[in-house]
Amino acid sequence: MGGDIRPKNRDLSRFVRWPRNVRLQRQKKILLQRLKVPPAIQQFATTLDKNQAAELFKLLVKYQPETKEAKVERLEAAAAAAAKGENATSGPPPAVLKYGLKHVTTLSEQKKATMVVIAHDVDPIELVVWLPALCRKMNVPFCIVKGK
Repeated sequence: MGGDIRPKNRDLSRFVRWPRNVRLQRQKKILLQRLKVPPAIQQFATTLDKNQAAELFKLLVKYQPETKEAKVERLEAAAAAAAKGENATSGPPPAVLKYGLKHVTTLSEQKKATMVVIAHDVDPIELVVWLPALCRKMNVPFCIVKGK
Protein backbone atom coordinates (compact mmCIF):
# COMPACT_ATOMS: atom_id res chain seq x y z
CA MET A 1 0.00 0.00 0.00
CA GLY A 2 1.25 3.41 -0.89
CA GLY A 3 4.44 2.10 -2.50
CA ASP A 4 4.09 4.41 -5.49
CA ILE A 5 4.20 7.60 -3.39
CA ARG A 6 7.63 8.66 -2.12
CA PRO A 7 8.00 10.53 1.18
CA LYS A 8 8.88 14.22 0.71
CA ASN A 9 11.81 14.54 3.08
CA ARG A 10 13.82 11.41 2.31
CA ASP A 11 17.30 11.86 0.84
CA LEU A 12 17.85 9.21 -1.83
CA SER A 13 21.31 10.38 -2.96
CA ARG A 14 22.88 7.30 -1.33
CA PHE A 15 21.03 5.08 -3.79
CA VAL A 16 22.05 6.97 -6.93
CA ARG A 17 24.42 5.18 -9.28
CA TRP A 18 27.29 7.64 -9.27
CA PRO A 19 29.77 7.91 -12.17
CA ARG A 20 32.81 5.69 -11.88
CA ASN A 21 35.31 8.50 -11.32
CA VAL A 22 33.23 9.92 -8.46
CA ARG A 23 32.99 6.51 -6.81
CA LEU A 24 36.77 5.99 -7.17
CA GLN A 25 37.53 9.41 -5.68
CA ARG A 26 35.30 8.74 -2.69
CA GLN A 27 36.68 5.24 -2.16
CA LYS A 28 40.26 6.55 -2.32
CA LYS A 29 39.47 9.28 0.21
CA ILE A 30 37.94 6.78 2.64
CA LEU A 31 40.88 4.38 2.22
CA LEU A 32 43.35 7.17 2.93
CA GLN A 33 41.41 8.07 6.07
CA ARG A 34 41.28 4.51 7.37
CA LEU A 35 44.74 3.23 6.50
CA LYS A 36 48.06 4.26 7.93
CA VAL A 37 49.90 6.16 5.23
CA PRO A 38 53.67 5.61 4.84
CA PRO A 39 55.80 8.70 5.58
CA ALA A 40 57.12 8.82 2.01
CA ILE A 41 53.57 9.35 0.75
CA GLN A 42 52.36 11.42 3.70
CA GLN A 43 54.92 14.14 2.97
CA PHE A 44 52.90 15.06 -0.11
CA ALA A 45 50.01 16.08 2.15
CA THR A 46 52.03 18.99 3.58
CA THR A 47 52.30 21.57 0.83
CA LEU A 48 53.08 25.25 0.62
CA ASP A 49 50.19 27.43 1.69
CA LYS A 50 48.42 29.63 -0.86
CA ASN A 51 50.43 32.78 -0.13
CA GLN A 52 53.79 31.03 -0.39
CA ALA A 53 52.69 29.20 -3.54
CA ALA A 54 51.54 32.48 -5.12
CA GLU A 55 54.92 34.09 -4.34
CA LEU A 56 56.73 31.07 -5.76
CA PHE A 57 54.72 31.15 -8.98
CA LYS A 58 55.35 34.90 -9.34
CA LEU A 59 59.06 34.18 -9.04
CA LEU A 60 58.90 31.31 -11.52
CA VAL A 61 57.11 33.44 -14.13
CA LYS A 62 60.32 35.47 -14.47
CA TYR A 63 62.20 32.33 -15.50
CA GLN A 64 59.81 31.01 -18.14
CA PRO A 65 61.47 29.55 -21.23
CA GLU A 66 61.30 31.92 -24.17
CA THR A 67 58.39 31.57 -26.57
CA LYS A 68 58.82 30.69 -30.23
CA GLU A 69 58.11 34.31 -31.23
CA ALA A 70 60.76 35.65 -28.83
CA LYS A 71 63.27 33.12 -30.11
CA VAL A 72 62.63 34.11 -33.74
CA GLU A 73 62.99 37.77 -32.81
CA ARG A 74 66.26 37.14 -30.95
CA LEU A 75 67.71 35.11 -33.85
CA GLU A 76 66.70 37.78 -36.39
CA ALA A 77 68.40 40.45 -34.30
CA ALA A 78 71.55 38.33 -34.09
CA ALA A 79 71.47 37.70 -37.85
CA ALA A 80 71.04 41.42 -38.55
CA ALA A 81 73.99 42.23 -36.28
CA ALA A 82 76.10 39.59 -38.01
CA ALA A 83 75.13 40.98 -41.45
CA LYS A 84 76.30 44.46 -40.43
CA GLY A 85 79.61 42.97 -39.29
CA GLU A 86 79.09 43.81 -35.63
CA ASN A 87 80.37 41.54 -32.91
CA ALA A 88 77.23 39.67 -31.78
CA THR A 89 78.32 37.93 -28.61
CA SER A 90 75.26 36.82 -26.75
CA GLY A 91 77.05 35.85 -23.54
CA PRO A 92 75.89 33.08 -21.27
CA PRO A 93 72.41 31.69 -21.83
CA PRO A 94 69.69 33.13 -19.58
CA ALA A 95 68.54 31.16 -16.55
CA VAL A 96 65.25 29.41 -17.35
CA LEU A 97 63.05 26.77 -15.78
CA LYS A 98 63.84 23.16 -16.45
CA TYR A 99 60.93 20.73 -16.33
CA GLY A 100 60.25 17.06 -16.84
CA LEU A 101 60.92 14.24 -14.42
CA LYS A 102 63.97 12.77 -16.17
CA HIS A 103 65.57 16.16 -16.76
CA VAL A 104 65.00 17.35 -13.18
CA THR A 105 66.35 14.04 -11.86
CA THR A 106 69.52 14.41 -13.92
CA LEU A 107 70.02 18.00 -12.80
CA SER A 108 69.50 17.01 -9.16
CA GLU A 109 71.98 14.14 -9.41
CA GLN A 110 74.56 16.48 -10.94
CA LYS A 111 73.79 19.10 -8.24
CA LYS A 112 72.97 21.64 -10.94
CA ALA A 113 69.41 22.17 -9.75
CA THR A 114 68.95 25.18 -7.48
CA MET A 115 65.40 24.28 -6.42
CA VAL A 116 62.92 21.52 -7.24
CA VAL A 117 59.16 22.12 -7.23
CA ILE A 118 57.03 18.96 -6.96
CA ALA A 119 53.27 18.68 -7.50
CA HIS A 120 51.36 16.96 -4.70
CA ASP A 121 48.71 15.28 -6.85
CA VAL A 122 50.78 13.25 -9.30
CA ASP A 123 49.00 10.01 -10.13
CA PRO A 124 50.47 7.40 -9.76
CA ILE A 125 52.40 8.83 -6.81
CA GLU A 126 55.20 6.30 -7.35
CA LEU A 127 56.52 8.51 -10.14
CA VAL A 128 57.71 11.19 -7.73
CA VAL A 129 57.68 9.56 -4.28
CA TRP A 130 61.47 9.15 -4.34
CA LEU A 131 62.24 12.68 -5.53
CA PRO A 132 62.26 14.38 -2.07
CA ALA A 133 64.70 11.73 -0.80
CA LEU A 134 66.99 12.41 -3.77
CA CYS A 135 66.81 16.15 -3.14
CA ARG A 136 67.68 15.66 0.54
CA LYS A 137 70.61 13.40 -0.37
CA MET A 138 71.99 15.90 -2.88
CA ASN A 139 71.26 18.94 -0.64
CA VAL A 140 68.94 20.45 -3.24
CA PRO A 141 66.07 22.51 -1.79
CA PHE A 142 62.63 21.31 -2.79
CA CYS A 143 59.02 22.20 -2.10
CA ILE A 144 55.70 20.49 -2.71
CA VAL A 145 52.89 22.58 -4.16
CA LYS A 146 49.25 21.90 -4.79
CA GLY A 147 48.32 21.39 -8.42
CA LYS A 148 50.15 19.93 -11.36
